[in-house]
Amino acid sequence: MEIHIKFNIICGGYMGLVTKKVWLFDNYIKEFDAIVIKNKKDYVCLDKSAFYPVGGGQPSDIGVLKWERKESEIKEIVKKGNAIKHILSGEKPLVGTKVHGIIDWDVRYQHMKMHTAQHIISGVIFDEYNARTVGNQIHAESSRVDFYPIRFSENDLEFIERKFNEIAKQNLSIKIYEEDRKHLEKRVDQQRCNLDLLPKFVTTLRIIEIEGFDVCPCAGTHVKNTSELSTIQIIKKESKGKKRERIVYTLLP
Repeated sequence: MEIHIKFNIICGGYMGLVTKKVWLFDNYIKEFDAIVIKNKKDYVCLDKSAFYPVGGGQPSDIGVLKWERKESEIKEIVKKGNAIKHILSGEKPLVGTKVHGIIDWDVRYQHMKMHTAQHIISGVIFDEYNARTVGNQIHAESSRVDFYPIRFSENDLEFIERKFNEIAKQNLSIKIYEEDRKHLEKRVDQQRCNLDLLPKFVTTLRIIEIEGFDVCPCAGTHVKNTSELSTIQIIKKESKGKKRERIVYTLLP
C-alpha cells in the first residue's frame, strides 16, 4: 500500500499463525528475542517480531537472526495475513528454536526520519495548496511523494522547504496510538487524512500524531520528535500526469 494513511489491516491468519508486531508501538527497539513457529524453504515465522515488513510505501527492515552460535542475514520482511515472514539468506532455525533478532538500526532510523518527513511535507502541501498525497515511496537516501491536483513552481519548492524546516525546528512530539475510526472522522479533515481511501470495514486505526500539526492513520515507523529531523532538501519535481506531480526529497546530514 502507499500514501501517508497506511496502516495494518488484520486480514486473517496465515495457516493459523500469528506474529505479535512489536514495532507497531515501539519503533526504537533494536533487538528482541522470539521463538520460531514456522520454517519453510527460504523463510521463518516468529511468535513476535520487531522487524518492520514491507508496505505503506516503506521498505522492510533488514538485519540478522542469531541462535545457537549460528546466524543468518535477513533479506526482507513480508506480511502474510497475521504472520510475518522473515526471508533469510542462509541457514534457518528450526521450529521451537529461541532466536535473537537484531535490526540494522542505521537503515531503520533513516526510514523513520524519512517517513516522518513525508508526513510533514504532505501536511504542508495540503494546507497551503489543497493537494492530496496520492503516492509515496520511502528510501534511506532519498524519498518521493506524489500530489494531486497540483503544478509546483520553483518558488513553491523553496517555500515548502522553508515551511518544513520551520515546523521541524519547533521540536514537536510525535505519538503513536490506536483510535476508533468514527471518533477520528469527527475530529480531523478527512480529505487531509485521505480517510475516504480506507476500506470501510477497518474500524480501528493506528494513528501517527505530530503535536499540533498533523494526525493521520499510518503503519510506518517514525521518530519521537521533529527535532530528530535534519534540514530537508527537495532534489527535484517530476510531472506524473495531468495535474499530478512528484517531489523527490532528502534529509541533509
